[in-house]
Amino acid sequence: MTDYIQKLDLFLADIDWSNDVILLTLFSFGAWIAWRILFGRLESIAAKTRIQWDNVVLAAIKTPVSTLIWGWPATVSFGLMVESIVSHPLNWLDSLKYILLITIFVWIIIRLVSNVEEVILKDPKRDETTVQAIAKVVRLIFIIMGLLSVMQSLGLSLSGLLTFGGVGGLIVGLAAKDLLSNFFGGMMIYFDRPFKVGDWIRSPDRQIEGTVERIGWRMTIIRTFDKRPLYVPNSVFSNIVVENPSRMLNRRIYETIGLRYDDAQKVELIIKDVRSMLEQHPDIDANQTLIVNFNAFGPSSLDFFVYTFTKTVNWVRYHEVKQDVLLQIMSIIHKHDADVAFPTQTLKVEPAGLPQEFIPEPMLRG
Repeated sequence: MTDYIQKLDLFLADIDWSNDVILLTLFSFGAWIAWRILFGRLESIAAKTRIQWDNVVLAAIKTPVSTLIWGWPATVSFGLMVESIVSHPLNWLDSLKYILLITIFVWIIIRLVSNVEEVILKDPKRDETTVQAIAKVVRLIFIIMGLLSVMQSLGLSLSGLLTFGGVGGLIVGLAAKDLLSNFFGGMMIYFDRPFKVGDWIRSPDRQIEGTVERIGWRMTIIRTFDKRPLYVPNSVFSNIVVENPSRMLNRRIYETIGLRYDDAQKVELIIKDVRSMLEQHPDIDANQTLIVNFNAFGPSSLDFFVYTFTKTVNWVRYHEVKQDVLLQIMSIIHKHDADVAFPTQTLKVEPAGLPQEFIPEPMLRG
C-alpha cells in the first residue's frame, strides 16, 4: 500500500510539472506571436519616419527579444523538471536567469553598436578608421562589463579577482610583451591617425608600400600594388617612418628637357611659351610653385627644367595630366622649329703630325 501511494505521488508530481511546462511553452508561443505583431507595427511606423535611428534600434532588439521570450520560460521549465527529480532547492537557477538577462542586454548593445557603425560608415565623409576604433572600444567595454557581472552572479569576489588580475596581469604582460606592444601600437594608430583604411602608405625604412585594408588590434593588413596581402604587426609602426601619399595636396611634375645646341637662339622663346602654357593649363595649380628655367649646358643639349604641381592627387589622373603637359611642351618646341636633343658626339681630327696614309684623300687635295 505504501509503495502504491509513493508511486501515485510521483505520478501526480510528474503531471504537475508537465502541465506547468506545457503552460509555459504556450505562454512563450503567445508572447512571441504578440511580439511579432508588435514588432511589425513598430517597423511600419519607423519606415514612415525620416529618422533612421529608430530602424537601427528595432533591428538591434528584434532577435535578442525573441530569444528572451523563449529562453526565460525555457529556464523556468528546466528548473521545474530538475526540482521534480532532486529534493533540495536549486539556487543556481536564479543565477542562470540573471546570466540570461545579462547576455541578452550585452547582445542588444553589441548589435546596436554594429548597426550604428554601419549607418555612419555609409557617409563617405566619415573617417572609417575612427568610427571602427570607437565601435570596437565600446563593444569591448560592454563585453568586459558583462563578463564581470556574470562572475559576480556566480559568487566570485570582484575585489579578489581584481587583486589577482593585478599580479596575474604583470606575469601575463611579461610573457605577452609582443602582443601588448602590438595592441598599444594599434591604439596609437587609432588615436594618432597617421593613416586610415583605404590610404596608400609606404615606409622608406622598410619595404612596406600599398593600400591599407584593415587596422586590427594586433596587426594591419596592407594590400601591395601587385595585390599581395602584407601583414604588419602594429608595433612596427612605432619604430619606422610612415609616408602617406594619400594625404598629398598636390602631385609634382619635375622634368628636365634638353634642346639641341643648334636651337640656342630659340631657348628663351620656348621657355616663355612653356611657362605661359602651364599657367593657363586647367589641371595645373598655378598657386603653387611654378618654375620653367634654363638650367645647364649639357654634354649634348641645352637643358631647361619644368617644376610644377597638378591639382589632382589621384595617381592615374596625375599621369594623364603629366602626359598632356609633356606633349604640349613637345608641340611648343616643334612650333619654334626646334627639337629635343639626343646624345651626340663630335670628333675633331687634326691632320698635322699624322702619317700620310691616315689622312683622307679630300684633305690631301685641299
